[in-house]
Amino acid sequence: MKKYKNKINRIRSFALSLIFIGFVIMYGAIFFRENQILVILFMSLGLICIIGSTAVYGWIGLLSTRAVQVVCPNCQRHTKVLGRVDMCMYCNEPLTLDPALEGKEFSESYNSKRN
Repeated sequence: MKKYKNKINRIRSFALSLIFIGFVIMYGAIFFRENQILVILFMSLGLICIIGSTAVYGWIGLLSTRAVQVVCPNCQRHTKVLGRVDMCMYCNEPLTLDPALEGKEFSESYNSKRN
């Protein structure tokens, strides 16, 4: 069974990985020092990854300010909930804002608009 994580932390982890991917791509340009076009291509792709990471960090920051803050019943810490169901950032306790989902098994499909 797949381990669920908090949505905000997942998106932040993705943005951090984009930074490292951008650096690795830029370092790849070292192997093509003789070909100036490939160096420019690798540096540009790396820069695009880093700029994309900045955009993702900005987007999740704006989304995080609008998220509902609740107190986790398990660890008694404040955490943010995106959507109808989410996990606690600290203890991975399933949280929901919908009274109809209380007591049901956790599934991220509850956040889908089709259900």
